[in-house]
Amino acid sequence: MPASVAWKSLTALVATADDPFPGADVMGAELLAFDWSSTSVGPISTWSQSLMSITRMTLTSKQPICFFWGPELLMFFNEAYRPMLGQRADFALGRSFATVWPDVWDDVLPVTRSALSGVVVKVDEMPLTMTRNGYPEQTFWTFAYTPLWDDNGRVAGLINTPVDATAAVKDREALAAAAINAETMLEEQRQNNRQRLILQRELAHRMKNTLAIVQAIVSQTMKHSGNLETAAERISGRLTALSSAQDILTETSWSAADIVHVVDSALRPHVDGSQRVSALGPHAEVSAQQALGLSLAIHELATNAIKYGALSVPDGQVDIEWLVGSDKTLRFEWRESGGPPVMTGDRKGFGSRLTERIVPAYFGGKAGVHHDPPGVRYLLEGFLETDE
Repeated sequence: MPASVAWKSLTALVATADDPFPGADVMGAELLAFDWSSTSVGPISTWSQSLMSITRMTLTSKQPICFFWGPELLMFFNEAYRPMLGQRADFALGRSFATVWPDVWDDVLPVTRSALSGVVVKVDEMPLTMTRNGYPEQTFWTFAYTPLWDDNGRVAGLINTPVDATAAVKDREALAAAAINAETMLEEQRQNNRQRLILQRELAHRMKNTLAIVQAIVSQTMKHSGNLETAAERISGRLTALSSAQDILTETSWSAADIVHVVDSALRPHVDGSQRVSALGPHAEVSAQQALGLSLAIHELATNAIKYGALSVPDGQVDIEWLVGSDKTLRFEWRESGGPPVMTGDRKGFGSRLTERIVPAYFGGKAGVHHDPPGVRYLLEGFLETDE
């Protein structure tokens, strides 16, 4: 008996048997209950050997499998594949590929055509947006489309053995994101450590500079004072001026200070609330060292003005004015008027050395005290700089 005749006799026998798909699970019963006579493949009793074989293999496999058969690419699948269909599982059996998966049909059409031309196609982690449960899902799939041949050796469909790679891809993406976040945090920590070391070195530098200024104030004041009481008074005033300037710098983390605030802070202890002292000039940043020096200079000038100059009499006046050029040049002037006759002293103490030599050095310029007929005039010329 020819093989084809024998197979037709066998399929007829199977079609009348209670279990044409031995070993099949629930999907075997569903497949039997489906009205295949209304489709292009016809009733099960007429199925070809190739279709019957691939159906039995699919139904008994524990691996998720689906396949598409015939001109319409009607869908068959096993129980392991059912979860991948989501809410479509109840109507997918016997429907065309494009009807079951309209949302991904355009995405998989190229590989479908390749498989139907007889070429096996494997795809790794293809991104597909599916609306299988009533809402869009971003999914990833690894699968192979393998051609299926009919009894005459023609491609009659394709079989798919998919693996849902969504969880693996998302876990890998989360791990990569976590690694990036961890590296970002490590880099921030490294930056913080570097910044902390810089700040420590800068603090040590500031402390050394401040202590050097304090040491100079104490030693030079003691050297040029006639007695301890006078020395103590002068030292106290100068350290108070230094402290006021440091308060301003602390507010700006010692990066820079506004010259307006420096002048105002240095004058505040010496102004009696009247309009006898005026200060006029633009806002401009000065370095920490320049702020300290300018505060000490203003303190010296104000102290002398109160003791011997314009502020020692009721009608005396002090006018302070500064100009800042586009090239950061500074011209700072202190002018007294209405005070007692100006007396030129031959002996110069630490205050004169401070205002005429030390402070201008901070500005990279020059300064001098002039005893003009209207009153004492102090002129400082130099350059502004800010701490980077």
